[in-house]
Amino acid sequence: MTCVSVVIVNHNTADLLARCLEHLRASVVDRPLDIWVVDNGSRDDSAALVRERFPDVRLIVSPRNLGFAGGNNLALRQILAEAPPGPARRNHYVLLLNTDCFVEPDTIARTAQFLDRQPDVGIVGPKVLLPDGRLDLACRRSFPTPASAFWKLTGLSRRFPNSPRFARYNLTYLDPDKTYEVDSVMGAYMMVRLAAIDDAGLLDERFFMYGEDLDWAYRIKQHGWRVFYYADARVLHVKGATSSRQSYRLIVEFYRAMYLFHRKHYAPGTFVLLNWLVTAGIIVRGGYALFRNLLRPAGAKRVA
Repeated sequence: MTCVSVVIVNHNTADLLARCLEHLRASVVDRPLDIWVVDNGSRDDSAALVRERFPDVRLIVSPRNLGFAGGNNLALRQILAEAPPGPARRNHYVLLLNTDCFVEPDTIARTAQFLDRQPDVGIVGPKVLLPDGRLDLACRRSFPTPASAFWKLTGLSRRFPNSPRFARYNLTYLDPDKTYEVDSVMGAYMMVRLAAIDDAGLLDERFFMYGEDLDWAYRIKQHGWRVFYYADARVLHVKGATSSRQSYRLIVEFYRAMYLFHRKHYAPGTFVLLNWLVTAGIIVRGGYALFRNLLRPAGAKRVA
């Protein structure tokens, strides 16, 4: 029988975690759900909440915050070890789910059935909507090649959202209501075939809170698996207001992830001068983001 193992990494978001788990409870599924929560060094009552209100959930408590990759890997190691060997691993799916991502009743069933129908697909992600109904642009992306990263960092991708050249990174020129093969979907809701994880390995823990989903998709595609954005399944992704001030750590980690991805996947085959230009562009754009952030209201920190 097929199975979906759901992994939720939580860090000090007890209220969101409870809402996320309630949505999972309301899911109408055609296969067993094996739900894991990794409490990533929280200082609130998240772990106690899971024990008291969701006793069927498998809880892992980490004494410190290991980041998105490190937290997910705690559960992934156990899932990989417990799953029986053999062909059945192709029909065992792992869903990475953020605490601020709320599924509709049929979301999990739809994405799992998509993988059932497409045996060469290693990853599928749904249409991810923000509270105001807009598409979360990160739910379907191309890899940040030097060219696509340049168009994004210079703002040309935002200025020309319908251009296949300039808007390559977030694919804004594509119809959000249609299904496409893409380079990557977002880690907030990413359903992955267990056999693809066997091939590519775990998440790279050098990425702390950004870029690990892109890196994982890149490595999984290197092993011959395909990645799809599936528009017929939907989730709601709640994010902090972009007009409020972000924490310094979030901005630094975002641009550090861009640098790590480039150094890992593109720098070895790229002319050294271009590598310098890419690095300089990331530093300049990151510095500008930090400066602009200081001008925003010092309200609640954005956490996504």
